[in-house]
Amino acid sequence: MPDAFAPTSPPRVGASRSGVAGASGDRLIAAWLIATAIMIFALVVIGGVTRLTESGLSITEWRPVDGVLPPLGDAAWQAEFDRYKQIPEYSQVHYGITLAEFKQIFFWEYLHRLWARLIGLVAFLPLVAFIATGRIRRGEIGRYFAVPVLVALQGALGWYMVESGLSVRTSVSQYRLTAHLGLAVLIYGYVVWLAAERFPAIGSGQPALPPRWRLAARALVALVFVTILAGGFMAGLKAGLTYNTFPLMDGKLIPDGYFALAPVWLNPFENIAAVQFDHRCLAVATLSAAVALWAGLRRRVLPQRVRLPLDLLLVAATLQVALGIATLLFVVPIPLAAAHQAGAILLFTAALLTLHGLRGRV
Repeated sequence: MPDAFAPTSPPRVGASRSGVAGASGDRLIAAWLIATAIMIFALVVIGGVTRLTESGLSITEWRPVDGVLPPLGDAAWQAEFDRYKQIPEYSQVHYGITLAEFKQIFFWEYLHRLWARLIGLVAFLPLVAFIATGRIRRGEIGRYFAVPVLVALQGALGWYMVESGLSVRTSVSQYRLTAHLGLAVLIYGYVVWLAAERFPAIGSGQPALPPRWRLAARALVALVFVTILAGGFMAGLKAGLTYNTFPLMDGKLIPDGYFALAPVWLNPFENIAAVQFDHRCLAVATLSAAVALWAGLRRRVLPQRVRLPLDLLLVAATLQVALGIATLLFVVPIPLAAAHQAGAILLFTAALLTLHGLRGRV
């Protein structure tokens, strides 16, 4: 997966075709990419809170343009509330809530959508300016233009996810939710990688590390990503509300009913016991792999561009497992669960930057 982030050739540090200083252009582009990544990071956390507060279905229409404004006036609010009353979630989950209570859940979904729209603007408008002023070379335009395109696709996928909970279900499909989360993480990773590319690698004069270290870092990035996807299925099935003990599940290492569904391949995606067990195993495997990579590389002389993300990797992996266990034991309180989701992105960032730092000579 990380190889998809890597450019075919390193970005040029020098004057662009318009005469703009390359170093200055790199700093501006890096600042734009970092700001975009931070906004995506925040969006993932906001999306988690939206799900945890059961707010994601409170807006039952997709209006990409005029949906920027919230309901204005009592009549508009009542019309929005009446539309919400037509979906199964109202009658089976939130039946009897007042208009004031509806406004509370509406807030989180509205914020989520508004923030996503802002990301689209931030991803697109500066890019147009950079292209117009020649700060981005013609051959690099496609790599950067992919960012707003992916953000737009993410918005469409978000509505596809919401739509799955408006007719028969009282929540969105766990498959679509996981796809929505996974694409957000991939976009975030792509933007972080592009930002890292704007900073020239500075070697320390040490020989290149054996290729196995970069292979190990690449595998760790993939493992973190798969663990995040497993967390998406946990969220979609609300699997954290059961088996609230650790390390055993109902007093057993492997819970009863792990293979309860047929065909067998459905269990990792639709069986709560299997989904939670798999997520636990992946989390432990991720922590173990992070510790092993840190221990193996820390014995070597490394430049700052590797040492800093590598140390962050160890801290983030340890903290993430602790947050996951605490979230489970305390039966998914919103602050802990939101912190756990943020921790997943932080861990992914550390793994990705570690991989980026291991390129070439170190």
